[in-house]
Amino acid sequence: MTTASDLIAKRLYDAGCRYAFGIPGGEVLAIMEALDRVGIKVVLARHENCAGFMGEGAHHHDGAPAILVATIGPGLANAANVIANAHQDRVPMIVLTGCVPARERHSYTHQVFDHVRLIEPIAKAAYRVEAGNAALLIDKAVTLASEGRPGPVLLDLPIDVQTMEEEPIHPRRQALQAVVPAAGEGLEQARYWLSQAERPIVIAGVGVLDEVGAEAVATFCRQFRIPLITSYKAKGILPEDDPLALGGAGLSPRVDAHLLPLIAKSDCIVLAGYDPIEMRVGWRDPWPEGARVIDISAVANDHGMHQAALNFVGDVAASLKVLGAGLSSRKNWAAGEAAEVRRKLWAESGADETWGPAAVVDELRRGLPREAVVTTDSGAHRILLSQIFECYRRRGLLQSSALCTMGCAVPLAIGRKLAEPDCPVVATVGDGGLEMFLGELATIRDLNLSLPIIVFVDEQLALIEVKQRRSNLPPLAVDFGATDFPAVAKALGGAGEWCRNRAEFAEALQRALQYPGFTVIAAVIGKRAYDGRL
Repeated sequence: MTTASDLIAKRLYDAGCRYAFGIPGGEVLAIMEALDRVGIKVVLARHENCAGFMGEGAHHHDGAPAILVATIGPGLANAANVIANAHQDRVPMIVLTGCVPARERHSYTHQVFDHVRLIEPIAKAAYRVEAGNAALLIDKAVTLASEGRPGPVLLDLPIDVQTMEEEPIHPRRQALQAVVPAAGEGLEQARYWLSQAERPIVIAGVGVLDEVGAEAVATFCRQFRIPLITSYKAKGILPEDDPLALGGAGLSPRVDAHLLPLIAKSDCIVLAGYDPIEMRVGWRDPWPEGARVIDISAVANDHGMHQAALNFVGDVAASLKVLGAGLSSRKNWAAGEAAEVRRKLWAESGADETWGPAAVVDELRRGLPREAVVTTDSGAHRILLSQIFECYRRRGLLQSSALCTMGCAVPLAIGRKLAEPDCPVVATVGDGGLEMFLGELATIRDLNLSLPIIVFVDEQLALIEVKQRRSNLPPLAVDFGATDFPAVAKALGGAGEWCRNRAEFAEALQRALQYPGFTVIAAVIGKRAYDGRL
């Protein structure tokens, strides 16, 4: 007998999914068992919010949709943040929940609320599965989660429906074929602008994180010798030691002070999968009226953050090939402005300081191989790390860059390490962020993962404290007491070390990379360590 749960599990396996993350509940036992039977490992997290980030971490390796399993009521409510994050950060995710049977819905009230209505505003779609519709809806869910602008889709599974017999559907919904700009006046105008440009620039974002998109952007920039600015999440689609790479942008006024004037000087701006949902308010209307801007995105932009002279909706990689086909490269930025901006950004990064947050990032980059993956939590350290830490591969620095939610770094690292055990993965987090989800250290222990965790210890919510001072406000609810993080790590089955200078940190990092379990490296930077950095 083939059940609805069997069909859902098989479709997810065929989509490339090999892991599901969540917390069991009586209402999801059948679907969990079906996932396990088909070859999808079900991983126990300590909180549903972290389970979703673990799924995202795995997705960043295999490209398959993340799977989050949450039981009825409080389980799904706990997951609301990470579902909203997936929606804003463009992460394909399948959320599987259980609910009471239809015949009980209007009389049984314990833990019951409408899952679909809760999730609809923060997801691409939310469906309650009915008898006979599981195959159809999981096919729709996988396709919808992955195509166009990726995002989360909820399937709410009544307990009785999960075990009902059901026939598969044939054929499945086919993925969309690549769409490119049609021949005509708009495309010819864009090609003319590119061919005549003396100061072109490319800005890329989350829309080109897949392998094909990232390679297309890198090839386009090299072919025409065009400097590249990326959002923080798109760092590394062009290795950042390439002279054309100007690094990540979006949240630091200090970085923007160099990049925005360069954009204003450009005579042809190509937006490749650039989504301003990642950017701070300073990136609203960042170029002068009448600028030659060519916007290429998977879906029509309705955000209002900027306008473009030419807008093409379609496959970004294929569109870049059409845009540049047959055109010759030329010498760009002859006055050297782009190269000078790159030099200034590095000169003022502070990476050469004796000790402090920038020194931690500098030593981290020095101590890791090029292929390493780093995850980072929200907070002041993330902004600094996104500026200084050079990425040499796409998805080399994982973070929540649109919703900017705290508590994501450690679970992102868990999922990423689990999906590619031989890749060095390191989590970076502020002390406040780590305290939010300390329980996930036990998850790392149980999974036997080798995973260094770098904690920036300043005993305050530094980014908020800086904003309070800038607004002439007192430091309200931003300071907190000291936690002995190495002792906590050891109590939960890992290792821990304190670091107060570069040498101690560098040595601790190398030990952690060789340690078979997790290591918490507590880097003491002190209060107000970010002054003048952000």
